[in-house]
Amino acid sequence: MTHRFGSESGPFLIAGPCVVESDELNLRVAEALAELRVKLGIGVIYKASYDKANRSRLSAPRGPGMEAGLAALETVRNATGLPILTDVHEPGHVPIAARVADVLQIPAFLCRQTDLLVAAGKSNRAVNIKKGQWMAPEEMRGAVEKVRAGGAPEVAVTERGTFFGYGDLVVDMRSFTRLRAACNAPVIFDATHSVQQPGQGADGSSGGQRGFIPPLLYAAAAAGADGFFLETHPDPARAPSDGPNMIPLDQLAGIVGLAVDVWQRVRETVRA
Repeated sequence: MTHRFGSESGPFLIAGPCVVESDELNLRVAEALAELRVKLGIGVIYKASYDKANRSRLSAPRGPGMEAGLAALETVRNATGLPILTDVHEPGHVPIAARVADVLQIPAFLCRQTDLLVAAGKSNRAVNIKKGQWMAPEEMRGAVEKVRAGGAPEVAVTERGTFFGYGDLVVDMRSFTRLRAACNAPVIFDATHSVQQPGQGADGSSGGQRGFIPPLLYAAAAAGADGFFLETHPDPARAPSDGPNMIPLDQLAGIVGLAVDVWQRVRETVRA
């Protein structure tokens, strides 16, 4: 069954750990997300990558790989009923990942890779394309056209910050309106990667400022984002990757709950 993004009654949430970990941790996060789905009455998609092929360092953890990672993600879906999203990096990986994933995600650094985009479109799965950190909103029109040319039944575009100087990102709140107008697709705000500081962590890894996640998320909810993307972990300090810009799992419900409230209040005001 084709996954559909969101509805007019509320935003949707894509959340999970950066990379597939143990079944125990994957299920702990997924069960919390399943509870949040019921509590807030919103659509929730479980996100984790089986392979982080775009790490900055050769020795950086990449995850369990395709076979083991997809098996772990299937376990999550069977246990919780949550739809699954995972990254794809090469055209040949698309049909294999599509056997398990309900949504295929194109990483920001690969959003201009024509063969990958067309292959994802041919998968008969929903596709989420992350906007490149160097791209204006209107430049994403071409990426969406490539995915739709492959026949994708549903496409979304994610804002994840734009390069600002060295090792930092900035979020332009005009981007949501501009992306929607250019791409005619739901627009998602990745609040966690938007506070990432590439190359500013230990030994050249990515750093981050998670304290800015909530205010940016609430601003995006008011500015027109249709959905939210948040990486979360029970213990971010021990996460294999992106720990500095992940939300602690025990804080997720409160942060998302307030974002949903902002989203609904703004739209009620506009309709009135």
